[in-house]
Amino acid sequence: MFNNLIESTSHAREFKRRGSFLFFTTLTYAVLIALGGVASIYAYDAHLETQNTEFEITMIPVTPPEEAAPQPVRNTIRPASNSSAQPTHSTRTELITSTSDPNKIPDNISAERVIIPPARFDSRIGPENLDPPTPAGTSRGTGGTGNTPVVSIADPPPPPPAPKPSPVVPKVVKISVVLNSKALELPRPVYPPLAKQIRLSGTVNVQVLIDETGRVIQATTISGHPLFVEAAKRAAMQARFSPTVISDQPVKVSGVITYNFVMP
Repeated sequence: MFNNLIESTSHAREFKRRGSFLFFTTLTYAVLIALGGVASIYAYDAHLETQNTEFEITMIPVTPPEEAAPQPVRNTIRPASNSSAQPTHSTRTELITSTSDPNKIPDNISAERVIIPPARFDSRIGPENLDPPTPAGTSRGTGGTGNTPVVSIADPPPPPPAPKPSPVVPKVVKISVVLNSKALELPRPVYPPLAKQIRLSGTVNVQVLIDETGRVIQATTISGHPLFVEAAKRAAMQARFSPTVISDQPVKVSGVITYNFVMP
């Protein structure tokens, strides 16, 4: 029984000592926390006094908007409707010629975009811009699709055939064979009396020029005895030949006539 009482008294002291330690520890921590809170408040106030109340304004450069690219001029020509009353010519609200026409210079120059298409050769003033429909079957054009008008280009006419070169006809045709057999009329020359007395014989060659009608217009002796020259020339001038024609054109002929003078 006494042992139990001693043991109980020992535990009570231990509990009291531990409770005191916990109380002082808690109080110490509370004081430290309170001091830290007060110090932080003073520090914050001091920091506020050092702050600068001026504002710095930074200007951000404004990038200008990109200029929009010019829109291409769209075709404002409306094709005529497929009604029973088809128009036979194009209409424009205003007749404006093409800028590529050097014969028509505009009175005023403007920088505004023109939405009216250039007038055609058959264009007239009308309430709207339209062209008559293109006839079917055109295989060549500017490649229009759908209702886009197609401009047909006619094939160029074939060049005329080159004229056939006309044959060159010589002014005088020279014949190398003897013309005796070609003559229509070949009179015999008169035998000179002096040649008969001395009983002289021989051959004379006469160069003749025959005109387009077959008559001899010139005679020249090229060989033979002088006593027979004049008689041979007179006989040659009386000879007649048929006209010579080359490419449906009569020409002159030059050749040789031979006369044989033989004693009877």
